[in-house]
Amino acid sequence: MSSMIKKIGIAVILLGLLGGGYYYYQKSKTKTPEQLYRLQEISKGDVARSVSANGTLNPVTLISVGTQVSGRVSKLYVDFNDRVEKDQVLLELDDALFTAQIAQSTGNVGNAEASVELAQANERRTRSLLAQEYVSKQELDQSVQALKSARAQLDTARGQLRRDQTNLSYSIIRSPVSGVVVDRVVDVGQTVAASFQTPTLIKIAQDLAKMQISSSFAEADIGNIQVGQAVKFSVDAYPNRNFEGVVKELRLNPTVTSNVVTYNVVVSVDNPDKILLPGMTAYVSIVVAKRENVLLAPNAALRFKPKLDESQTASVAGKNGRDAGRGRGKKKPGAEDLSGGTIYIIKNGKLAPVRVTVGISDSRFTEITSDELKVNDQVIVGENQADESSASGSTMRFRMF
Repeated sequence: MSSMIKKIGIAVILLGLLGGGYYYYQKSKTKTPEQLYRLQEISKGDVARSVSANGTLNPVTLISVGTQVSGRVSKLYVDFNDRVEKDQVLLELDDALFTAQIAQSTGNVGNAEASVELAQANERRTRSLLAQEYVSKQELDQSVQALKSARAQLDTARGQLRRDQTNLSYSIIRSPVSGVVVDRVVDVGQTVAASFQTPTLIKIAQDLAKMQISSSFAEADIGNIQVGQAVKFSVDAYPNRNFEGVVKELRLNPTVTSNVVTYNVVVSVDNPDKILLPGMTAYVSIVVAKRENVLLAPNAALRFKPKLDESQTASVAGKNGRDAGRGRGKKKPGAEDLSGGTIYIIKNGKLAPVRVTVGISDSRFTEITSDELKVNDQVIVGENQADESSASGSTMRFRMF
């Protein structure tokens, strides 16, 4: 008796599973295309295509202030972010050595002047004696030559003195321009050496109200960029704010990294509030093409590819071929070479492909041209997965039972 009850129970469960499966199978078969697919309308409006790249904000003029003489930094008058004026003293080097050299050169000049005075006296005396025929002409020539040599040595000593005085003036580092100190690489007590190259001590941005972006664009995009084009960019410091600029320069020198060729595009930026700082990363976008008042299809509609059986696939392929042939016949010489695409609509309760000519695109919409589509027409952008998930969940509940 108990085994009979178990058999009846198993039979009831099997019948329930079969009935539930049949129910959901029939339900899925009777779904309309509107229930199976997600739809979106064709619209009309403007679309723009842009190219993007990353770049770095820099001052238009960045001066690296160095030193032409070696020495130890004895005084430092400026620090980071300080505003400086032209010819303002920035720092001083220890001038003890330069002062000693000037003293030595001054003494050398005095000796040379004394030598010149002695040579002049000898030359006058020799001339007088020659007139009285007490000396020969050769002795006069020697006196004249000694005077010239003494004068040359005096010029050399004076030149050395001027050089030492110049070196002393070089020990006082002044700002060549008015601007803002953006970097300082020395401290008081540090020794700088200018033996082989001029060391950089301080960097000054001449005017932070005018900035520029150095950005690298791929060679595939550089042909669409021209001087004077408007630029929009953002920075991480102000993620909710867009800034504007203008393409200032396209530099012809390429940069090759791992066989990827890029070109430097310089963007001029106004920074009246001075909130953009040197070194910030800028995310640059340049509009290279724009269409106004055109038909717009969602990008998802052009990406959608339905799952078709063999007969549906053949039907779609034949229609696409006919539409493509008509499109080629209509193309005029010199017309813009636009690519084609396929959009699916629901027509008479079935999926129907529509061949369209595709223009420019942005992140959401694509410009299309079609004789069959108009504003507010519904196009398929994807499959509706909600009911499938529900059915799957229901099946799982049956299995648990």
